[in-house]
Order: sequence, then structure tokens, then C-alpha cells
Amino acid sequence: MDWLLSAGMAFAAIAPVELPDKTFVATLVLSTRFRPLAVWLGVVSAFALHCLIAVAAGSVVGLLPTSPVRLVAAGLFLVGAVIMVRGARQADAEEREQHQHYQEKLSERAGPRGGWAAYSASFVLLFTAEWGDLSQLFTMGLVAGGEPATAVFLGAWGALAAVSGAAVLAGSWIVRKVRLSLVRYIAGAVCLVLATVLTVSAIMEASWS
Repeated sequence: MDWLLSAGMAFAAIAPVELPDKTFVATLVLSTRFRPLAVWLGVVSAFALHCLIAVAAGSVVGLLPTSPVRLVAAGLFLVGAVIMVRGARQADAEEREQHQHYQEKLSERAGPRGGWAAYSASFVLLFTAEWGDLSQLFTMGLVAGGEPATAVFLGAWGALAAVSGAAVLAGSWIVRKVRLSLVRYIAGAVCLVLATVLTVSAIMEASWS
């Protein structure tokens, strides 16, 4: 049960953060240039490697004293909440700018729409774009804070795969119908809840020591 809770926590932390993010926009643009299945496979492969790196880094950080590490992880989520809320009003404008950016980036590419070319283009674009992203920092923070590494990996990767899948299947519809500012407020609330949970667990851990 705890394992499933940790996976669910990772999913809940990552999914709303990534929906208004460049991950979603980049996948949407890629799917208009290449065959959707090849795009999705390339994107989720890049995310798998990113999550693996984040989990490994979190496991190393988690070897340090528990309470300070959990407080640092809580700080990451608190910063994430502030970023989400402050950027909520500009979310729609940022989405349009990112859409244009990735369209320009792919406009010079020519060649097959499917197969290895589509897979590799999607993998490289998402792998390079996501370094230092909030989702990667949050994944690392959850593992460093004491959550099971495998559960966090699967939850985070599942969230990224779901968001990219939504971008491939219905990205244009979502952008038209869903207010990204509202999504960012929800993401901020989720980050605030996780920051609170980690802070309380750190205080309780310190009081038991």
C-alpha cells in the first residue's frame, strides 16, 4: 500500500506540472511533424532516462541525514508552488511562444515522418529540453525525502508518459479547451501539499531521534 501511495504521489506531483510545460508543447509540435506513435516512443524513452538519472541522484542525496534532506525536498516543492502560481497568468502566452519556438526548431528538418528518424528526433529534442526541469527536481526530491525509488520512478515516468500521450492524441483540443492558468494553479496546490507533508515528516523524524 505504501508503495502504491508513493507512486501515486509522484504521479500527482509530476502530471499537473508538466501539462502546461514545454514537454506537452514540444510533444504536440513533434506529433504534427512526425508519426504520433514514433514521437511518443521517442519521448517516453527520453523521459525514462531522465527519471532514472533523477532517481539515482535522489538515492545518493538520500544517504545524507534524513530530516535535513526532507526539509530541502520540501523547499523544492515550495519553490515549485511559487513558480506555478506566479506563472499562471502568463501560461497561455507562454504556451503560444513555446509552440512557435518548437515549430521553428523543426521547420528545417526533412526526411521520413516515421521510423527511426521520428523516434530519434523526438528523443533528442525532449532529452535536451528537460534538463533541470521541475519534474526532474521533484522526482529527485521525492526519492531523497525517503520515498521508494522504484515507486517514484514508475509514478513519475507514468505521469510523463500520460502527459505526452495526451499531447499526441488530443493536444490541440486540450490547448483550445483547457485553461493552462487553471492547471498551473492546481499544480501549485499539489506542490504546496507535498511541501507540507515533507516538512511535517521531517519534524516528526527529528523529534523521534
